[in-house]
Order: sequence, then structure tokens, then C-alpha cells
Amino acid sequence: MILRILAIVFPVFAIAAKSFQPAQYQLLAVAGLLTVIGSGLAGWLAARLLGIAPRTFAPPIMFNNCGNLGLPLAVLAFGDAALAPAVVLFVISNVLHFSLGTYLLDHDARLASLWRMPVVLASIGGLLASLAGIGIWPPLMVAIRMLGDISVPLLLFALGVRLADSSLQAWRVGMAGAIARPLIGFSLTLAIAWLLGLEGQQRALLLVFGALPPAVLNYVFAERYRQEPDKVASIVMIGNLASLLFIPLALGYVLD
Repeated sequence: MILRILAIVFPVFAIAAKSFQPAQYQLLAVAGLLTVIGSGLAGWLAARLLGIAPRTFAPPIMFNNCGNLGLPLAVLAFGDAALAPAVVLFVISNVLHFSLGTYLLDHDARLASLWRMPVVLASIGGLLASLAGIGIWPPLMVAIRMLGDISVPLLLFALGVRLADSSLQAWRVGMAGAIARPLIGFSLTLAIAWLLGLEGQQRALLLVFGALPPAVLNYVFAERYRQEPDKVASIVMIGNLASLLFIPLALGYVLD
């Protein structure tokens, strides 16, 4: 079991691409929606109890690293067939992040601007292309992949610069967030999977989704809206380091 988990986690930066039919995963989509919103409510309550600003603490608990970590992890753990439902969870989380997540940090933000954001347009375009059975011109896919490949390192460089200026208090908040994110998420997904009657691969994917660390995008939002970015950077960094413990535990549970 340990070797199997290591084989899944180690090559997590692999890239995969498949088409899918979203209608097959309606129940999983509902489960993902409940997980994100429920995690946000629990994170907000935890922030109040810990004496941390809810707008700082709740979003990293709410929005996890279901893109560059969650998608390849799903394929490596459960095979190519798992990519489609994992993409459904990713799209739901990202759309909520750019809409509800924006509103949480800035109540004056105009949600009408949501439709001008590249990630939302890309999600809608990808869904429409999949439903219509349209293939993407290979040279265009290469260009898109190259842009995506450089975006993640740039995010990490920015995150590192912010962490260099973090205070001791920020590291304490980071430890709290790193522990709260997978514990809250995994507990919620256990309950939601039971409530909705999810079984098999979709249940396993939802549980792993719940255990994922905070998304790096949380730091970008905190920086943009000036919501204690040093503390959010600490939550993101320590949370992703802590995933070396929490993800194998979640995989051990679902693969047993």
C-alpha cells in the first residue's frame, strides 16, 4: 500500500487531457458545490474561534489545489477515467473562487466582471467544445500548454517573495490553516458522500478532493485585495507542505 501511494504522489506533475460528458457527474457536481461552501462556513467559524480575520482564513480553507495538484493526482490514483469527474470538481471550485471568493474579499466587487475573467471563459469554452465534440487545433494546444506551464512557476516565485517577508505570527496562522484545510474538507466530504449516496470512484475522488491543500490562487487574491497576503501565503505554503502527510493518509483510506 505504501509503495502504491508513493507511486501516485511522486509523479504528480504529469499532464493529461481527455474529453468528458458533464451530465454523467451531476451528483458529484452537487457534492463538490456543497464541499466548497461547507468548507467556507466551517473556515469562517474556525477563524472566529482562533481570533483570525475570517476573510484571511476562510478562503484558503474553502478553495483547494484541485488544479495542478488535484487533476494529475486523480489520474495517477484512479486511471484516465478519473480525469473527467476530477475536471468537474475543478471547474466548480474555480468558478466559485472567481465569483463567491471575490465577493468574500471585496463586497463592492462587481460580479458581472466574472464573465470577462480568462479562467471562467476558458472553462465555458472547454465545456462547450467537449459537448460539441470539437477538437482543438494541435498547434493552439501547444501554445496554451506553454502559457500554462510558465504561469505556475511565476505564481510560486511571487509566493516565495511574500513568504520571505512573513512574520512569526503569519507562520502560526499558516500552521492552523494547513491543519484545518484537510481536516475540515475530508470530514465534510465523508458526510456529503454518505448523504448523497456516492459510491465507487466518485466517492473516492470526492474524499481526495476534500483532503487537498489550499490553492496557490488564494495568495493571488489576497494580494490583489490586500487581505493580509503574508498570512495567506503562509497558509498556502505550509498547507502544501503538509499535504505530503495528509494526501497519503486520504489515499490510504480510499484505496484500502
